[in-house]
Amino acid sequence: MNIARFLGHFGRSCVEIVLLCSIFSIAGWAAQVQLSQAPISSDQIRLTFAPVVKKSAPAVVNIYTRRIVKQRAPNMFNDPFFRRFFGGELDGLFDFPRERIQNSLGSGVIIGKDGIVITNEHVISNSDEITVVLSDRREFEATVVGTDKRTDLAVLRIETNGETLPTLELGDSDILEVGDLVLAIGNPFGVGQTVTSGIVSALARTSIGVGDFRSFIQTDAAINPGNSGGALVTVDGRLVGINTAIYSRDGGNVGIGFAIPSNMVSAVMTGLLLDGKAVRPWLGAGGQAVTPELARALGMDRPTGVLVNRIASGSPADAAGIEVGDVLREVNGREITDTQVLRYQLATLPVGTTTRLAIARDGVAMVVTVELIAPPDIPPREESQLSGSQPFSGATVANLNPALSEEISRDMVEDCVIVLRVQQRSIAARVGIRPGDLILRVNNSDIKNVSGLKQITASPKSNWRLSLQRGERVVQLSVRG
Repeated sequence: MNIARFLGHFGRSCVEIVLLCSIFSIAGWAAQVQLSQAPISSDQIRLTFAPVVKKSAPAVVNIYTRRIVKQRAPNMFNDPFFRRFFGGELDGLFDFPRERIQNSLGSGVIIGKDGIVITNEHVISNSDEITVVLSDRREFEATVVGTDKRTDLAVLRIETNGETLPTLELGDSDILEVGDLVLAIGNPFGVGQTVTSGIVSALARTSIGVGDFRSFIQTDAAINPGNSGGALVTVDGRLVGINTAIYSRDGGNVGIGFAIPSNMVSAVMTGLLLDGKAVRPWLGAGGQAVTPELARALGMDRPTGVLVNRIASGSPADAAGIEVGDVLREVNGREITDTQVLRYQLATLPVGTTTRLAIARDGVAMVVTVELIAPPDIPPREESQLSGSQPFSGATVANLNPALSEEISRDMVEDCVIVLRVQQRSIAARVGIRPGDLILRVNNSDIKNVSGLKQITASPKSNWRLSLQRGERVVQLSVRG
């Protein structure tokens, strides 16, 4: 009896299940039919970036440069056949220089209504004439306000003569996220203004060998030669990057392009407009990226941050209480993954303000406030070109101070003399001294400053023993007098 009742109930349940499945199947089929129907209005088919392009593209300009290059005309007396008979007696006799005009092109972005244009430094480098052409074909001559090779940025000014110029608003590049839609606008291969779309593929790319402050936005929006200096724009029409480089095997786009973040653009532009040069804050602390091995030794859950291994006395880091062995984790709440990211984050901050650094000391998290100051030019550089009968003859040396360290992208080393330049075929060049060498010792004397080096090398000696720091290693040279 119970079995019959159960079977009856089970039979009714099966019927209900079949009916429900049929209903859901019909509903799904109806939805599929509705989705597969052809669009019946323009609103259903129109997904477009046209409003963003109309807002942004007029402020992106073409930049044409001209440079006069002098080169020697072909001279038959340079032929080896004639030189066998005449040697060097006819050198320069018919060696007349001739001039050639070299043209190049790139892109730029109008930032201010007063005619301020931002572009890449390599677009206008060594140019004699610069012409800015707007999308509406208006042309203006431009002058260079300032350049910053270390970030590959340049600021131009065009005389508007009262004309109204379109401008592009700077956005905050630090709020970008991987996956955000972006547009690249420029003049690839000189074909004319072109717009391409893509996404932010990665952030804080530091392995790109362009400039000294490497924290690039990577995008798959098509960027090609001629796009340099052009705009990387968000879908709300704000400038978040200046397109500057591509990864390519043949010079064409392969979907890997890089842009300088707008926050770096803003910091450099402000410095160039106010002081004619980009002034970046000095922290006075150096270190190395935390590797997996270091992270395990420090008891960290993952490798991130910069381990401090040197601090300049009297520096902002020293005044803030940062110590050797601390791990710098964040700048104003933004994560530090390596030394390049630390340098970038600091470089985007204005001198004269304060910043908050999150650090870890012996596993304990803490926050310190650091006052940002310009790197001091102290002690005096005493830049000197050495001469005489001694190993450094022909080398230009200077005291390495914070300002010089910043200019040449070197870590600060206190009480040290650096080789800046070495003349070709000089004694210093023949000995093997190179630009960038730090002079540690000469014979048995430590070298602390240029005056001390001059005093030691003033007297001739039969033998010289030099100790130089070259990169991460110490080089020992022995020279006969």
